Amino acid sequence: MSRQRQDQLLALLLRQDSWSTAANLADQLGVTPRSIRTYVAALNARVAGGDAVESGSAGYRAGAHAHDAVGTGEHAHTPRARLHRILRALVDDSDGIDVYDTALALQVSETTLENDLVRVRALLDGTAVRLERERDVVRLSGDEQSLRRLLSRLAQDEMDAGPLRADALQRALAPEAVPARAVGPFKSALVGELGALGYYVNELAISDVLLHITIAAERVAGGRALEGRSSTDDDAVAGVGSAIARLAEQHFGVTLGDGDREHLANLVLTRVVTPGDGARERAPRSTDPQVVRAVRAEIEQAAHDYQVDLVDDAFALRLALHVQNLLHRSREQAWTRNPLTRSLKSSYPMIFEVAVSIASGLHDRLGVPLQEDEIAYIAMHVGGRLERSRAADAILTATIVCPGYQELQELLRSSVDQSLGRLIEVVRVVTSVDPDWSELDTDLVLSTIPLAGADDRIVRIQPFLGEADVERVQQAAARIRRARRLRRLRAELQRYFSADAYLAPLPDIGEEQIIRRLGGMLTASGLIDEDYIENTIAREHMSSTAFTDALAVPHALQMSAQRTAIAIGMADGSVAWGSGRVQVVALAAFSDSDRDAFQTVFEQLVEVFSERDSVQRIMRRSADFESFLDELVAVIDG
Repeated sequence: MSRQRQDQLLALLLRQDSWSTAANLADQLGVTPRSIRTYVAALNARVAGGDAVESGSAGYRAGAHAHDAVGTGEHAHTPRARLHRILRALVDDSDGIDVYDTALALQVSETTLENDLVRVRALLDGTAVRLERERDVVRLSGDEQSLRRLLSRLAQDEMDAGPLRADALQRALAPEAVPARAVGPFKSALVGELGALGYYVNELAISDVLLHITIAAERVAGGRALEGRSSTDDDAVAGVGSAIARLAEQHFGVTLGDGDREHLANLVLTRVVTPGDGARERAPRSTDPQVVRAVRAEIEQAAHDYQVDLVDDAFALRLALHVQNLLHRSREQAWTRNPLTRSLKSSYPMIFEVAVSIASGLHDRLGVPLQEDEIAYIAMHVGGRLERSRAADAILTATIVCPGYQELQELLRSSVDQSLGRLIEVVRVVTSVDPDWSELDTDLVLSTIPLAGADDRIVRIQPFLGEADVERVQQAAARIRRARRLRRLRAELQRYFSADAYLAPLPDIGEEQIIRRLGGMLTASGLIDEDYIENTIAREHMSSTAFTDALAVPHALQMSAQRTAIAIGMADGSVAWGSGRVQVVALAAFSDSDRDAFQTVFEQLVEVFSERDSVQRIMRRSADFESFLDELVAVIDG
């Protein structure tokens, strides 16, 4: 267990990429701070120089050679690593492996290997691959496509701490067939070829497809090509397939047949590229009208439910093409990982929630799968659509105070517009050397002359705007926008929290039971019914509502509460939630009449609990409901 915990700690530090205290890490892993220190020492022992994990006064963070500690030392003998070696051997040998010989090679007892085989069967559950046994020989039964999916799953398990890396790829594949050093040049050449064909490449998804291409190259090199398919009349598939085949021969030294060409071309076309103008001219790919109708309906529903500006023809068509590609991938059980899923959930919870709502509706209408990484891609489409309107709402008004020549004033205003036009709108220029500061009622005042006393709105800048001036204005603008949001949050929270819906300590009894406990408090007040609780549990099954490492916000997609209210559960340490642990659970019940409150409360509450110092302060000082609310408001007020 300690080796597994070490790997979990390392993965956690790699994801956070910042300092974390031993106490905070212990809460997330469900262990003691002393155990964290033990794990850090063991991780540092894995690499030369002992810098897998860096220690300091602020706690711990991933060190310079953190990635080198993944899969090294003791990790090579962990149950997971042994399971991967067994599966790799089974995939490579179609005749099967001998149980006793394998136990000897792995330096484990026969009993241990038998237990590993039980885990193999569990891992294969739900796939098209089966483990068969005849006396002492075990083998895998499944078609080539299913075996390749299994290899992909093994490689993704190796890469659970980050994106595609050569060392993880070599552990999952056969390095003699696909040299790791050839993968990088192949990727660069493929991106170039796709660009030349007129496609825009999604760099976030290309690593996943690159994994499938290298698996195909390895299998073909071992004499396990996909069976040839009928020739396609799709020019896009033919063009992309020819490019992949040419590059595979050049970089990997393998010749892909028709079956692999078509399969890999479809993977690329449905996962990592968007047709540009040139690609559309040569190979138009139409979107199913049924998909377009379903997407438009869900966009309109989400726009109404969340009061956001989503209804747009171009956006609907882009999302429909994405959904159609997703349906194609689901038929082949070929999912795409999204390395930004966690950061999207924590940084843009409202956008992610809109994406969950759209995905849920598309699941009901079209059977679209509810994979969290796929939901994250929908969230990226939604975020792209909302960016312009959200940016417009974020613009602050500003006054420039700049005594002197007119040319200087005009130059300064032009520089401000050019460098800060997306953040602020200059509505006035004051040329007086002694202005009445109290009459300057804009959000910001950019002044070239000093002010006696302090005023957070006023930013001192130079007449010739420099990079340091721009940075100071950006910081002041961010501070003002944040203060506005938190003021709104404070007013909302005082309306929606109550002592009757506060539970501390929160028992560690699993998400579903915690939802029922907290929901029961709101049910007793007549604010929600049992259906709301069941819908909240159903929403949790779609995608974990642990939007930060400290906070989960379970809720139903339906806004059917009598009035908006929040039940709070405070853990004594942390409780298990999804694939991690949280310290606070806020069950939110929203009413249809409080749609605006949904966005204010939901997004800003996540923001407050994304700051570790604020979380620890609230946890330490919240002895009861009143002190919890006092500390929460104090943190909001800064």
